[in-house]
Amino acid sequence: MQLKPSALPALTLLALCCQQANAGGIMLYEVGTDNVGLANAGAAARAQGPSTIASNPAGMSYLSGTQITGGLQVLYGDLTFNRDANTNVSGSGSGNALDPIPGGSFFITHQLDEHWSVGFGSYGDFGLAANYDNDWSGRYFAQNASIAGLSLVPSVAYRFNDQWSVGVGVKAMYGMLQTQTAIDRSPLDRTDRNDGQLKYKDNTWGYGANLGVIYAPQPGTRIGLAYTSKVDLDFEDGLDVKGSGPLTNRLNGLNTKIDTQVPQTVTLSLFQQLDPKWAMLATVNWQDWSQFGEVGVQVDTNVAGSQSSTIDANYKDTYQLALGAQYQATQQLLWNFGIAYDTSAVSDHNRTLNVPMNDSWRLATGATYALNKDTDINVSWALVWLGDMPVDQTKTLSGDRTSGQFDNAWIQALTGNMTWRF
Repeated sequence: MQLKPSALPALTLLALCCQQANAGGIMLYEVGTDNVGLANAGAAARAQGPSTIASNPAGMSYLSGTQITGGLQVLYGDLTFNRDANTNVSGSGSGNALDPIPGGSFFITHQLDEHWSVGFGSYGDFGLAANYDNDWSGRYFAQNASIAGLSLVPSVAYRFNDQWSVGVGVKAMYGMLQTQTAIDRSPLDRTDRNDGQLKYKDNTWGYGANLGVIYAPQPGTRIGLAYTSKVDLDFEDGLDVKGSGPLTNRLNGLNTKIDTQVPQTVTLSLFQQLDPKWAMLATVNWQDWSQFGEVGVQVDTNVAGSQSSTIDANYKDTYQLALGAQYQATQQLLWNFGIAYDTSAVSDHNRTLNVPMNDSWRLATGATYALNKDTDINVSWALVWLGDMPVDQTKTLSGDRTSGQFDNAWIQALTGNMTWRF
């Protein structure tokens, strides 16, 4: 990620915990569909509804007629930082940095003939937000920030025969970024000045593609392979800096460019119908976060002046292993279950207040009820457990240090959606 110019305070492009602390970064599995209740297990092979546009567009070839899915969800949790005795910056506790985050999605597919199907999806699969208390002891590293991407994906699928299907979607992502960070104008308590503050906000478009193939060697068995390309989001706006002084006056209004790359991903999934009631699902997922690069540049101050330094994310690629099952309890009721483990994009010694990610476990369940032969309703829930995440950050010039840990961090997703078939 490139930032121009190099002098700006701690831009918080959070790869915030969960949804990709769930998969290491900020790519989201949860987009308001029944996939939430399976912890992403079987996502690229299920082909059980229009939301397959997001996980594998080849799955549209398994959907007859016209089908529509609309979903809503809310993400909520606990991400609270507790400082320890090594912290030398005054201030309050962080508060719970995770405000409830609403979301939703819309998908529609249409079968043109026995070979061709088309569809369109709209969903938010990138981003999260953190909102720390403004006067907390880590305010010189992060106060609040959000980054989000809304994807619009027209798609097409072709079914060669009973065994092979392929699909492709063109992704247009609308990216939104905003961040707020305090500036220490009294380093080492040598002066008596109130904090300065930086704000940055911009919106932009980026483009990519979803590709997928499904192979069905026999009835009841599907193997899906899906690829999503990288998407470049090039943010550019002037800095909004508050607080009088040579440093802040020089930065205020400075045109700043932040080039963010949504990483490419590969997903391999299996769907296996065991008998009329039970099905088994599995997924292995890879995300190319090692190419994400720098997450920002921060300003450090002392009584003699200031310097800027690049914040290298030191990201590494992430992986997920998910296992799930479906149980057809009655003709109308289908139960979903899933468990998943995700690696973190950062090592313990590279964790920052900007990107407090960790390895995580996900436990999920959900139920789909057929109101009639043409209408289904689904409710799903997932818990993402991040555990304890220690952080110790110090600025070189000012000596500002924030040390402690996020205790027992977790996030939950609650989703509801309906599917109509015509």
